[in-house]
Amino acid sequence: MVRFFLVFLGVLAALFAFEVSKFGETYFVVPFTDVLAQISAWLIKLFDSEVHSYGKIIQSTANGFAVSIERGCNGIEAIIILVAALAAFPSTWKQKLAGFVVGFFAIQLLNLVRIISLFYMGQWSMTWFEWFHLYLWQALIIIDALVVWLLWLRWISRDRRKPATTGPVAA
Repeated sequence: MVRFFLVFLGVLAALFAFEVSKFGETYFVVPFTDVLAQISAWLIKLFDSEVHSYGKIIQSTANGFAVSIERGCNGIEAIIILVAALAAFPSTWKQKLAGFVVGFFAIQLLNLVRIISLFYMGQWSMTWFEWFHLYLWQALIIIDALVVWLLWLRWISRDRRKPATTGPVAA
């Protein structure tokens, strides 16, 4: 348990330090966030042609309302927490990679729902937009990372219980 805690904190600190570094910001966070905005705008355009994105901003061409995907709204922090938990728990690299891939997509798919819902909610009511943005969605994204990790733990515990096959047994 102490090993888990120390590795978790170490990986968490290292990844958060990378995220806030000038290098991480310039070469990872900003490009990732820009792509997230483009994907969000593309999904919105499937149902509403009056939207465009530039950089990290998604804007309605009908009324001018725009959202900017800022640090903390791109899902990177939740992914960092998940990666730290995956790295700290004793498992194979293959299991860790599977947890990361599934977790990354689970977090980002929910984050796309979050961004799109906030885009429309802000056009409807700024009061509800602020409440959902600051309280509900922040918590749900972190809970998503936790649920993915817990499901991953369950999956690897089942994997560990499978008997190893060593070939045919001689009688």
